[in-house]
Order: sequence, then structure tokens, then C-alpha cells
Amino acid sequence: MERLIYQELVRWKANPKRKPLVLNGARQVGKTYILREFASKEYERVAYFSLDRENGVRELFARITKPQDLIMSLSAISGIDIQSGSTIVVLDEIQECPQALTALKYFQEDMPELNIAVAGSLLGLSLHGGASFPVGKVDMLYLYPMNFEEFLMAMGKNLMAKMLRERNTTVIESIREEYISLLRQYYYVGGMPEVVAEYASSGELQTVRSIQQTILQNYRRDFSKHAPEREVPRINMVWDSIPSQLAKENKKFIYGAVRKGARAADFEMAIEWLIDAGLIYKVNRVTKPAMPLKFYEDLDAFKLFMLDIGLLGAMVEAPAKAILIGDDIFKEYKGAFTELYVHNELKRQGKTIYYHSVANSTIEIDFIVQADDRIWPIEVKAEENVKSKSLRTFIQNNPDLKGVRISMKSRMPQDWLLNLPLYDFKYDFL
Repeated sequence: MERLIYQELVRWKANPKRKPLVLNGARQVGKTYILREFASKEYERVAYFSLDRENGVRELFARITKPQDLIMSLSAISGIDIQSGSTIVVLDEIQECPQALTALKYFQEDMPELNIAVAGSLLGLSLHGGASFPVGKVDMLYLYPMNFEEFLMAMGKNLMAKMLRERNTTVIESIREEYISLLRQYYYVGGMPEVVAEYASSGELQTVRSIQQTILQNYRRDFSKHAPEREVPRINMVWDSIPSQLAKENKKFIYGAVRKGARAADFEMAIEWLIDAGLIYKVNRVTKPAMPLKFYEDLDAFKLFMLDIGLLGAMVEAPAKAILIGDDIFKEYKGAFTELYVHNELKRQGKTIYYHSVANSTIEIDFIVQADDRIWPIEVKAEENVKSKSLRTFIQNNPDLKGVRISMKSRMPQDWLLNLPLYDFKYDFL
């Protein structure tokens, strides 16, 4: 399946100042697939090692620190003559070998001409047994679940995806009903590659849901395998609370909704563990819509979002009929699904996302982002009915800003805001 990150990998290869590449991301988002696809297409030879399976390779990194000797040993084990330029070394599941992660520093210093890329989950966690992360010695890329554009391509709708990239709004609006239909399907399927591949090939909704449930079970096993033992129950409690937290009208995370009487100190480590694992994203509040937004960040007020909209549906056992047919998904699930979808599309653009609210006021702005020298307040609406006083009042109070409203309505020019459709918004203002 085509992934948009592929072009970033190509640019990494072409960069004469490239460093060893770390491809990070949550479990099962397609890191291994895209690295192997890239390696096989862009290099003459590929020396691939899966460090969770190959004990001998792990032992090499434990015994040898000199990069030249490591490469000779890896060549002998793989039977591949590893040559700089024509060969890429791929180390998969690198979190299973802390010494290999540390070795990237020495590859960068002593063999900068070598093409080496690694993939692994949970790289941000303290799992490395005293080994140090090679800060400043590696290039980093992050792989998310497939977004709506990648979903379109997987479904064979390459031209529809191309129209989004090329900003052909006339054509897009002429087939808006097809975009809406596919968006509904994406709400159900989500962006986990195994799930998308199954849906694209079979269209079996029950099989899709079964794969999603398996992924969720695997995540729970990861909690027990990798997290500190005393934190595992708290991680499960935070994870289980996220759907209900998102379903609230005010989606601010409430510790008391996790456990009655809970305080921040009880669950801070659990939340950070899930964030580091790439399973949830944290959106902090800003108290003032002024640049730079980070100056006005309120670390005590935040929302939590899941990594994938399809997994959210699986967690709450949302019925396929409610999502795929009629307007129910955009009414009944508008808080939990539509805002999550918009957040995750924005997240992939590499911007820090905030939300804004004012004490003792009903005004809340769903998201607020800083793009270059502009601040964009964003309101998310799940339906075509977009009546709301919050954004208008906010812009009246901040007349130097222009708002963004993302809904099921078609594009409509207004002086004080951009009206953008849910299926086509991310290229307009970021």
C-alpha cells in the first residue's frame, strides 16, 4: 500500500548530510512494511535484521562497538556484501536491543556514508537498560496510522486522492457525495494498515472489527510486557477512560472520570507512558490566542485523543450501520469521532495543537494552531448545521484572527472565516 512517508524516505536517502534514520511510531502502524518497501525499491542490496528474532545479531551489538567490525560481522551473518551507497542496513524492532540503538551514534561518527535505517516501537520509553539514546546523531521520522488520503489510495481511489493534493476544489465538490461515503467508511475502518488492507480486499466489516480487536488486545499485552508493573493497572484505566472522556461535551480530561477521587499524581506516569508509546496524543489548553502559543500553555488542562479512529470504534463497539448509513455517525458520535478525525489529520501536519477556553465562559475553541506567523482557531462540526456562537464570538473578541470551521458543508467564502469540508481541509491553512 502506498504511504505518503515514502517521499520523505527518498529525501532522506538523497540528503548528503543524512544520519542514521530512526523510524518511530506506535505498534502496527506499518513501520516494517514501509522500510522494506523503500529499501527494496531504492537500493541494490538490503541487509535486513529483525532484532526480536535474531539472537546472534543482538549478541554482536553487545560484544562489538566498532562500526567497521559490526558491518563485517553483519555481512557475514546475512551473506550480503554491505557497501556504502548501494546497500542499506535495516534494523527492525530495535527496542529489543539497546546496544544497537546506542551504536547508531558510532555509525554516524565513524561511518557517515553508510545507509542505515532502524524501526521500533516504544523508543521514547525508558526501556534501554542504561543505554543512551543517540540524541543529535540520528534523523527522526514518525509514522502514523494511514490518513484519509492514504485510505483513498488503498481503496483504489488514486485520482480522488490526487485531487485533494492538487487542490482541485471544483472537481472535489462535484463528487462530494462520493468523498462523504468514503469518509464514513474511513470512520469505521480507520488507518491501521492491516485493517485497511483487509477492507480494501474483502470489504468484510466483521473481519475488519476482529482485526481491530486483536490490535487492541496486543496493545494491552504491551502494557504488561513493557510498562512498570505498578503502572499497568493505571495505564489500563486511563486507556479505558478515553472513549467516555471524548464523548463528553467538554472533552477536557478529568482524573475523577478515571477513578473517583483521583488526582493528577495518581495517573501522570500512566498518561506519559501511553503518549510515549504513541497510543494517545495530548492537547493542552492555551489561555490566550497570541504568538507564540506555547507562552500561554496551561499544562494542567488538556484533552487526550487516541491514535486511530477505527480503534476507537472497536473499543466502544460502534455498530457499522450507525457509521456507514445515514447521518447517525455525524450526529450521535460527533464529539468522539469527528473531533478525533480532525485532530489526527492535523497532527500529521507536524504542528503543535492546542485548544482554547476561558474560565467562567461557555466559549471553547476546539483546536488552535500556529502556522508560520499566523494563529488559526478551528471549530469542528460534524454536520451541515454549523450554528454556533463560540467561534463568532471568539473572532469578534480577536478581530485580527481569521477562523476555520470544518464541517460537512461545502466550501463557502466568508470574510471572518474559512468554511472547509471534513473530507478536504488540511492543505488550506497549514
